[in-house]
Amino acid sequence: MKWQQGLYTISSDQDDLDIEIIHGFLSASYWAKGIPKAVVRKAIQNSLAFGVYHEGGQIGFGRAITDRATFAYLADVFILPEFRGRGLGKWLISCILAHPELQGLRRWLLATSDAHGLYRQLGFVPPKKPENIMEINVPDIYQRK
Repeated sequence: MKWQQGLYTISSDQDDLDIEIIHGFLSASYWAKGIPKAVVRKAIQNSLAFGVYHEGGQIGFGRAITDRATFAYLADVFILPEFRGRGLGKWLISCILAHPELQGLRRWLLATSDAHGLYRQLGFVPPKKPENIMEINVPDIYQRK
């Protein structure tokens, strides 16, 4: 699917994605620091991935890890710094949430350290029963040698 807004496009076509841009951003991010390019490729292949483009060049990314029936986890959402403040992140998440294959899901989850305000605008709230949610979290997995 493709969405157009002025000079910007969002596409869920994996063939449009620029792995170099995605890996470059993610490998320096606080949540995926040092992630190998092969892991980025595999993650994209196993997700519903979305790119944000400005005049043909990729400037943003996000993906839904999902069974496309009951659950989705929103991950790796970013807009390159020079394009922030234009509503593109909000638009990207809106497009992901509106994708036809992601309708009727029982639950969406995400984790963020710095974008709570953005996600609240789109309906995300803290878990009503955080005691029901458990995790195994290995935040430095890509820095281990």
